[in-house]
Amino acid sequence: MPKRVVITSVGVVSSLGNTLEQITRNLKNGKSVFKRPSFDDEVVVSPVEGFNIKEFTGRFKDARYLNRGSAFSVAAAMDAVKNTRITSNMISRAGLFVGNGPNLDIDGEIPQITDGRMENKGLMALWILRFLPNTAASAISKLAGIHGENATIGTACSASLQAIGEGYRKIKHGYLDLAFAGGGDSRLSYSGILSYKMARALFTGDGDEKKASRPFDGKRKGFVPGEGGAFFLIEELEHAKSRGAQILGEVCGFGASIDGYNMTAPDTKGRWAEFAVRSALDEAGMQPFQIDAVSTHGTGTLLNDAMEAALIDRIYKEHKPHIIALKSWIGHLASACGAVELAICLGCIKSGFLPKVRNLKDPCRKGLNFAGKTKDGSLATMVLENFGFGGQNSALVIKRWSR
Repeated sequence: MPKRVVITSVGVVSSLGNTLEQITRNLKNGKSVFKRPSFDDEVVVSPVEGFNIKEFTGRFKDARYLNRGSAFSVAAAMDAVKNTRITSNMISRAGLFVGNGPNLDIDGEIPQITDGRMENKGLMALWILRFLPNTAASAISKLAGIHGENATIGTACSASLQAIGEGYRKIKHGYLDLAFAGGGDSRLSYSGILSYKMARALFTGDGDEKKASRPFDGKRKGFVPGEGGAFFLIEELEHAKSRGAQILGEVCGFGASIDGYNMTAPDTKGRWAEFAVRSALDEAGMQPFQIDAVSTHGTGTLLNDAMEAALIDRIYKEHKPHIIALKSWIGHLASACGAVELAICLGCIKSGFLPKVRNLKDPCRKGLNFAGKTKDGSLATMVLENFGFGGQNSALVIKRWSR
């Protein structure tokens, strides 16, 4: 018999703060975290200021093998471990599911490349670890003592939400009692920014940095890249109850798919993105009218926002849930976006607060219930959506915990 799955701990590192309370407070206060990077005044970014992984791990000699994205994964995971009260025996048997992206900081990692040959004088002996996708998982396992079933998921911007979904499924069907799941990422290096600029996905231009990210607005011009990470302890309900755990929310359904359409652009008809969302709703045993809010992928790119707005319109024909776009506040965290957005959504459910969609003046699709101003009120159920390069789609249904 399928089991119920709940969230009992969260660790988060973001440009808006490192606790749910701090993030919610900064959302309510309208804090802006966007700025111009020192190396490119055409773009806008959302950095995590003053990040030091040692504040999360203590002394850890293997920290040198972590690229910045992996460091956010490790920091958030260790914060999630710290914020729970499970025994070392429970931790040792826990699962570990990590959403991870590529290390695009090529110019920062490789001292010199000439005629295709790498200069090796400035390279550390194990430089390869800074490029392996499972380095973060290895570090988390070593630091926390996690030894159970695990996987590193690399499905682009869908990765960390899919990692959480995979962990949820393992617990729901009885393979694990508990698992740590989430992810971290950073693409704010020179070469990372360059890759997105060449793909014509980024906002570029002058003007007020606060107005650069415009999800679903008619004048949107691309996304603002961010960075950070979040991890969760997800647990079988009775297991959580038996140890008196604090329950932060319930995971009710998950769906994933792949477009098979274009290497970067979404299928304009959103057929398989819709399939992922409806699969999550079906697994949750919920109808669209039972959803209070949708946390969109909402990148601020022309194609993604048009596809996603049409998808939402189709699914929620008779009922218009509130629509939020968290990238208008924290930027686009690439493979980490789903995890950090889930953390923020848990804070929203806890406080009953939904942040407005920033800079939304002229919606690209009429008739949708975009959160045009901050809203306090009853909030029990949410759908999270993430859609990535390569046509990767994922959706997760969560709800406020109730007995």
